Amino acid sequence: MIEPAHVATARDAYDGTADLYVQFVGTEISSSIEADLDIDVLGSFAERAARANGPVADIGCGPGRAAAFLAARGLDVVGFDISTALLDLARAAHPGARFEEGSLADLPLPDGTLAGAVCWYSIIHTPPDRLDEVAVELARVLAPGAPLLVAFQAGHGEALHRTEVQGRPVSLTSHRHDPAHVARCLERAGFDVAPPVVRDAVAEHESTPQAFVSAHAATARPG
Repeated sequence: MIEPAHVATARDAYDGTADLYVQFVGTEISSSIEADLDIDVLGSFAERAARANGPVADIGCGPGRAAAFLAARGLDVVGFDISTALLDLARAAHPGARFEEGSLADLPLPDGTLAGAVCWYSIIHTPPDRLDEVAVELARVLAPGAPLLVAFQAGHGEALHRTEVQGRPVSLTSHRHDPAHVARCLERAGFDVAPPVVRDAVAEHESTPQAFVSAHAATARPG
């Protein structure tokens, strides 16, 4: 599979700024970054995933924040990311968890492997017209009926491009996805999708509403 340009540029950006990113967000889910609703939504996902028997993935795991949250609730968690620098930081911060290289649309997993998956702000660098590819890959790796949670900055598909992070040069584009579009992409891939949850920006570091889409993989696979 030929790697899309947006994946390569995001990898380069995070490999070059991983230390700064961790200084900002930390290595754990926390009230300094997440609102109470966010933590409740992630906790609800953990409860649903705990009913299944199998590994749960934090896809686009960064320094392993969501992975650690889920592991603390007794789940068998594996984190995937494209940035080797962030994976190194995740392994150092959470030595009891597993972290591997993998991208949203190209995961090193057999079909139907996962009992659940979280994409915690990891689709933000995927252009809107490539979200269908991500949805299809998520449908491939999730077991029938497995829960999925996708969190992202909400908008209308607009793109924001950064050329520096605290003085370090980067080339990084973020997309504020339309929650309805994300839901439609998942539905086309066969997911049973709940109505998106959108909250207003409440934290100082937030400049846009935040969205959460919960879904379940199809209970039966075609054929």
